[in-house]
Amino acid sequence: MPPAPLIAVDIGNSRIKLGLFRQTVAVGLPEPETTLHLTGRLPEFDQLDAWLNKTGLAGRLRWHIGSVNRPAASRLIDWLRDHRANDEIMLLTSGDLPLVIELPRPDMVGVDRLLDGLAANRLRTSGHPAVVVDVGSAITVDLVDAQGVFLGGAILPGIAMSARALHEFTDLLPRIDMAELAEPPPVLGTTTVAAIRSGLFWGAVGAVRQLVEQLTGNHDARLFLTGGAGQVVAQLMGTAAQYVPHLTLAGIALAAPWQECVALDC
Repeated sequence: MPPAPLIAVDIGNSRIKLGLFRQTVAVGLPEPETTLHLTGRLPEFDQLDAWLNKTGLAGRLRWHIGSVNRPAASRLIDWLRDHRANDEIMLLTSGDLPLVIELPRPDMVGVDRLLDGLAANRLRTSGHPAVVVDVGSAITVDLVDAQGVFLGGAILPGIAMSARALHEFTDLLPRIDMAELAEPPPVLGTTTVAAIRSGLFWGAVGAVRQLVEQLTGNHDARLFLTGGAGQVVAQLMGTAAQYVPHLTLAGIALAAPWQECVALDC
């Protein structure tokens, strides 16, 4: 029989993103049929019941989880065991991914970075490297080489995290909301708040640009961006940049087995 539908779960430090996949694709990235976003700090998992009811799904599901937030992952797994005891639950690690990882300790790399690299391998031009930028709670900039090997990269504070640090480690600077950016702020800040917005946003963009340049050198690399502020940053990175909103969820779907099941309990 065909495998059960897949719920891909990307658990970050600020948000939990879920996507429904009923099948994968041979070329390009699989796209979730529907998605749900929950807060990552105090998630209301009861919203899952309403979401699943809307999908019309009945029967057993597979939950494949990529997490960088251990407490949130534990709470979700506990909820699933209490409410969906017959479902398959899998917490992904580096060893579960069809990705060559050329690092001393692949098990110590955030699985979200590896899932993004796995998805980027489906999008990059054959024979050319790719850089993957995830603009979330932290900003990660990672390199996949021309053979599809994940080589690592750089991690820096996200825009919202930096805004919080400016407030908490100074006496007078206010805390401002930088979590969601619809458009780039003006470079010239004429108030303290405007100056903070400019510095945080354009500082992050400058860091990403410099890291991409240093990682790729003169090679013709594809650039893929994802994450909360990924779309607005992608618009500033040139024509080679592509924003992929569900890159991590697609990586989870690519890591899941989709062949027909032969076991009765599959």
